[in-house]
Order: sequence, then structure tokens, then C-alpha cells
Amino acid sequence: MSDTPNARKVIVTGASGLVGTVLCNNLADSGWQVIRAVRRPAQSPDEVMWNPQTGDIDKAGFEGAAAVVHLAGENIADSRWSESFKQKILHSRTQGTLLIAETLAALDAKPEVLVCASAIGYYGDRGDEVMTEASPPDDDFLADVCVQWEAACQPARDAGIRTVNTRIGVVQSPKGGALAKMLTPFKLGAGGVLGSGEQYISWIALEDVARGLQFAVETPGLSGPVNLVAPNPVTNREFTKTLGRVLGRPTIFPVPAFAAKLAFGEMAEALLLASTRVAPTALEAAGFEFQHRQLEPALRHLLGKS
Repeated sequence: MSDTPNARKVIVTGASGLVGTVLCNNLADSGWQVIRAVRRPAQSPDEVMWNPQTGDIDKAGFEGAAAVVHLAGENIADSRWSESFKQKILHSRTQGTLLIAETLAALDAKPEVLVCASAIGYYGDRGDEVMTEASPPDDDFLADVCVQWEAACQPARDAGIRTVNTRIGVVQSPKGGALAKMLTPFKLGAGGVLGSGEQYISWIALEDVARGLQFAVETPGLSGPVNLVAPNPVTNREFTKTLGRVLGRPTIFPVPAFAAKLAFGEMAEALLLASTRVAPTALEAAGFEFQHRQLEPALRHLLGKS
């Protein structure tokens, strides 16, 4: 980083979300001046306004930032996937990302790096094949969203800004996401294998997601797609048995694939039944060290069952 007064300024969109909250705290603890992008008029010096729906953005507020981390996007598990909700998922990622990338490209004092969230949905349902950053995308809805999401960063790349697309796996935290939704049924002894149970889950602990994003900001040699997943993915059957063991509860109630599809529609196939086995090749090659490499110790730590 340079020694200019604004060299340690980082702007974060999606700062109030599950990942953004931890990331902002970590960055601040590391000496960064954290500016949160908000969708209303800024009310303090540590906020900057942007509105991806209207295209309004405080361009001057982005001047001089050393880094921008773009995490904002519609929660894909908030609703059944109607055609209108699928469009909302797509537009919340592509429109917001394009607005950020075009704004950064037009700045006089451009940031050194843009780190933009993406997802392992890029790879789709690939059985037990190991996916690296060099693997091609699938051709389903989520893969198409990820392809367009990453492509929306192009104006920043063209402007010479180092751009990292972090393909984030299934985030593990009791505070939100998939694990939080699973805890109640599992604690009641109603947890069980989904579908065949052979589908791979490429998981990552919340702490490592935040650390990986900060690593992407602070590692000059890292650019392009980066898989943000723990090094040891597990099958749904392994995940189910491990979570049951950590909680000390039985896991004897399987959920057949047809029942999951009936309950969740297309979302079930993409999020619950698809098998995506992903390796963090670029992260490990760059020297990133995971705090949580194995599922059981990670779950015990997250759930206070050590």
C-alpha cells in the first residue's frame, strides 16, 4: 500500500450482512479506514451513498479509496424461485456490480483493487469432479448469474484495477445462512440426509470467508476468480452425520429428493441437491492459511461444542 493519507481507505457494500459485518470489523482491527456503502443519504464520514436500483452513487465518496469490496446482492434463499424472483437475483448482482465497476473506472484516484463476491454456483451440479478456478461454468440458472456477475466487473479490469472474483462456498455460521436454518430441526432430532446424500457441499466457516476476502484485498498478486471454500468438502451424508454428532442428536429422518423439490422448487435442485466439489487452488497457492480446514472441528468451534 502507498503512504498517501487515503491509502488505507476501504469501501464495503453489503457491510451490514452476515459476511460484511465480520469483514468490516476485521478490516478496522487491521488499521483500515472502513467506509460502508449505504442505500440512503450518508449520515456520517464512514458512510457513502449508492443505490443500484436507481443508479445513483456518490462518485466523490469513492475517490481515493485503496480498495473496494462489493458483497451486496439479493439473498437467493429468501423465496421460491419464481421467474420474477430469479430476475431480481440476477439484476441485484449485475446492475449493482456494473454500477460499482463503472464508477471506479471513471475515478481520478482509482482504487488498487476491487474484490467482488461471486459464488460456487458458477460450477453447477458436477458430481464428484473437483472444480478449480480453471473449470468451465455450468449452464444452469445460478451458473449464468455468476458468469454475468463476474463479467460486470469488466470496466474495472479495463481501467487497470486489480479485480478479484471470490467464488464463495456454503458459509457456516449459527448467525445466518444454511447452518442457522438447520440447527432447530437437528436439535429436535429431525435432521437427516437430503436426497441421495452423495452430493458434495463445499463449505467454509464465516471467519475464513472474512479472512479470505481481506487476504484478497491485501495480496497484490491475486486476481481473477478465487474459490473461497475450505480445502475439505464433504458429502451431504457426511455433513449430516457430523452435525448430528456435534449436537449429540440422531439424524434418522431423510428428506427424499422429490420432497425437497416439492417444498423448495427449482431452488432445491440448485442449492440442496446439486453436487459441487470445489478446491481453493488459487488461495492456497497464494499462501492463505485456513483457520478451519476440517468440518467437525469447525462446527464444534462455531457452535461452542469444543
